[in-house]
Amino acid sequence: MNSNKSTEEIPREQWSSFLDAFSRQHEDWLATLEVFDKTIGAQAEAEELPFEGISFDNGKSGSIMIMLGDLPDHITHTIEQPRHLWLQLTPQGADAALEIQAADESNTLLRFRSPMLPELVDGIV
Repeated sequence: MNSNKSTEEIPREQWSSFLDAFSRQHEDWLATLEVFDKTIGAQAEAEELPFEGISFDNGKSGSIMIMLGDLPDHITHTIEQPRHLWLQLTPQGADAALEIQAADESNTLLRFRSPMLPELVDGIV
């Protein structure tokens, strides 16, 4: 982790409400989605597509789904059996990225091109 960012783990029982609020707050922000896996290394799934949302399905094993882009460039990335969810913040306290670790120890990183404090975004079109 970068030393000039702070990271906060989100407790599992808060995932659903946290991700709903996160989706509303960051809708249409340009986002990049990367997956880090021991067998394939780092793979970019999407680069600078509009963030549509992220949700937690709290079924038997649970899964997190990340939706990016508009048609025809729409991507839905599913993380099966997520174990950890971290929010990375800039030194100013803006949301910089979400990191999700799955049971297979793969990590998915959702980061925004221009992290901003929520109060600076309100009213911007």
